[in-house]
Parts: sequence; structure tokens; C-alpha cells
Amino acid sequence: MGSNEFIQVSKGKTANEAFTNAVLQAEYDHGHSGYTGTIAEKDAFVEIPLPKKGKKDPEERAVDYATKLLADNDARIDDKWGPAGCIKIKTGMYLFFGWASC
Repeated sequence: MGSNEFIQVSKGKTANEAFTNAVLQAEYDHGHSGYTGTIAEKDAFVEIPLPKKGKKDPEERAVDYATKLLADNDARIDDKWGPAGCIKIKTGMYLFFGWASC
């Protein structure tokens, strides 16, 4: 069994609510049978602060940072069975990313 990278933006009043929304949407889009290679395979996340430097908008910086952490095999998110990463983009908007079993 392999793994896929995923990056997904989700909205919610809190990170927990946004995570739940992202998982439910992925289950709707990709099914409930497991091994979807999406955030639907995750049951937890770890919050990672977005570095404040840069002139790009926060969502673009978050995507760039998540892509870098994935490429660098950051230990916080480098396990298809472990937690997803979560970066707060702005109030009510979060970016989730990581590896998921497929």
C-alpha cells in the first residue's frame, strides 16, 4: 500500500471544526472505504504556525510552506498513519496537508 500527498483548504470557526469539515468533504468526494489518499484517512492533526515573513497572501504562503515541509519530510507530518499538518491561514480558514494511505 502506498501513500499520496494531500493539501486541502477548509473553513470552520476552529481548527477542529475545519478539520471535521475537510474529512467529511473528502469522504463524500472519495468514499468511506479507506485508502483514499486524502485527508479522509486522518483522525488527528498537528498545528504548525505559518512563518510571518513574505509578501505573498497568507493562503499562497501556507501552500508554499506546506509543500516545503512535505518535500523536507518534516517529522511532524511525514507518516501516512500519523497526523495531518494544519496551518491557520486566517480566522476561519485552515490549510491541512500531509501523507495519506492509498
